[in-house]
Amino acid sequence: MLLRISLIVAILAGLGAGVVAYLEVSDTIPALAKQRDDEHSAKVTALADLSRTKTELARTKNDLAQTQQDLADTQADRDRAVARADSEGKRADELSDKLSKVSDERDAAQTSLAAYQATQYTPDQVLKMAKDIKNLSAEVEVVNEEKVVLLHSITRLTNELAKYIGPDDVVKLRADLHGKILVVDPKWDFVVLNVGEDQGVISDGELLVSRQGKLVAKVVVRSVQKDRSIANLVPGWKIGEMIEGDEVSPAHPAT
Repeated sequence: MLLRISLIVAILAGLGAGVVAYLEVSDTIPALAKQRDDEHSAKVTALADLSRTKTELARTKNDLAQTQQDLADTQADRDRAVARADSEGKRADELSDKLSKVSDERDAAQTSLAAYQATQYTPDQVLKMAKDIKNLSAEVEVVNEEKVVLLHSITRLTNELAKYIGPDDVVKLRADLHGKILVVDPKWDFVVLNVGEDQGVISDGELLVSRQGKLVAKVVVRSVQKDRSIANLVPGWKIGEMIEGDEVSPAHPAT
């Protein structure tokens, strides 16, 4: 009997616990459902916000790329504008220089025209005078050349005459005559000089050979060409060996 009562009590206690548990669960389920629904709504809202954020980010990236492209285009336009400005500035300077030059030439032409008009000569007369001046200039050049040749001949004849009737029996050369030795032949004691008749060298004229201001030898001219001459060593005047590049000057300069 006691065992039956114990079983009944146990069954009742189990039923009571089940009822209590049911009541607790029945209260928790709506709260959990609401929490689930709230979390679902929050998740849907967050996903929507994320989608909008991604869309706005993509739009912002596109705007940034377009802005960067616009900036690059603007800088390129600016560089081209600066280059054009520099080119135009240089062209303006060139045109200014040309204008100044043309203005100077115009002024010079006007001055020449005024001077020409002041002479009251006709163009034919001016052309004839220019031709006459050209011819006279050519004649003057010929006369000057003949004068040089004549002076050389007079100097040569004077020196040759002096050898026979002069008191000192020497050939005098121009005081400003200076030259150098081009070739030396030590075997035959003769040298080739870089001065000749055009520079005033005369046959039988004597020249002093020096190096760095020191006397080396004395030579006498035996053959004269237009711009070259050959001279032999004067016996007893070999102080040192003559070499190419040694300087020569008149032993008996004319006063």
